[in-house]
Amino acid sequence: MAEAVTVRTMALAKAVNESLRRALETDPKVLVMGEDVGKLGGVFRVTDGLQKDFGESRVIDTPLAESGIVGTAIGLALRGYRPVVEIQFDGFVFPAYDQIVTQLAKMHARSLGKVKLPVVVRIPYGGGIGAVEHHSESPEALFAHVAGLKIVSPSNASDAYWMMQQAIQSDDPVIFFEPKRRYWDKAEVNTEAIPGPLHKAQVVRPGTDLTLAAYGPMVKLCREVADAAAEEGKSLEVLDLRSVSPLDFDSIQASVERTGRLVVVHEAPVFFGSGAEIAARITERCFYHLEAPVLRVGGYHAPYPPARLEEEYLPGLDRVLDAVDRALAY
Repeated sequence: MAEAVTVRTMALAKAVNESLRRALETDPKVLVMGEDVGKLGGVFRVTDGLQKDFGESRVIDTPLAESGIVGTAIGLALRGYRPVVEIQFDGFVFPAYDQIVTQLAKMHARSLGKVKLPVVVRIPYGGGIGAVEHHSESPEALFAHVAGLKIVSPSNASDAYWMMQQAIQSDDPVIFFEPKRRYWDKAEVNTEAIPGPLHKAQVVRPGTDLTLAAYGPMVKLCREVADAAAEEGKSLEVLDLRSVSPLDFDSIQASVERTGRLVVVHEAPVFFGSGAEIAARITERCFYHLEAPVLRVGGYHAPYPPARLEEEYLPGLDRVLDAVDRALAY
């Protein structure tokens, strides 16, 4: 008999689909729920075919009521299920913010550890797709500030597959931010690999002159920046953080101790963004290794603009390269 093919090239969206399929096959307590996740297969077709194969009691089309979706998932988790909830777009999560912050994040502590809530909240996030208002936001810092939640964001198909598996298996609630502008980016996925820790950062390009730290949609941009800088003789290390809460400060510190400089890149506004926490902590940890201040590149402190202006709003190659030049000029 021919051996099953375990390494396949697939888009990030397909990798999430395959990971959900594997979880539904493996554990009858796993449920997928959300607006249009069933018959339609989701607006990005991430859940395509799952309801047909697993039925309406496992892949559930819900009403347009995010607070009710998450509240129902909390009740199901209390009864032993492992719900995977889809919020259709990033900006739609705020009606459910109360349930996530006051119930989902607090129940474990409130019960003195007796109650676990293994709920995954999937949120397609970020810009770059020319969408209308409330469809391109990056609210990860709002959730990272809340104790009791894990916040992760894959940058490639392989991580999307394995991080979703790990999120579903976690007994803690996980907010799973999917970079929608990378849904169609393809990469090899080994479905029988042994994944590393969920919250461990990864060096995706080694370098010696400066560290670029990013997660989700900005990792690909940082690799492009490193390629452009290499043409000018600059060696940039690219660190994929993968997790926003907890943050792998040890890996960031180790990289900065090698390079002496750090630029943090994310789509979310720089003001009070996750880069601020990284900059503060690394300045404390690496003060005597830093050759320049930690710099941050991100969105502006303004509402997300109309589609025709989003390229001006989002961090791009030139803005990141400018920060690199400023850091190297010290």
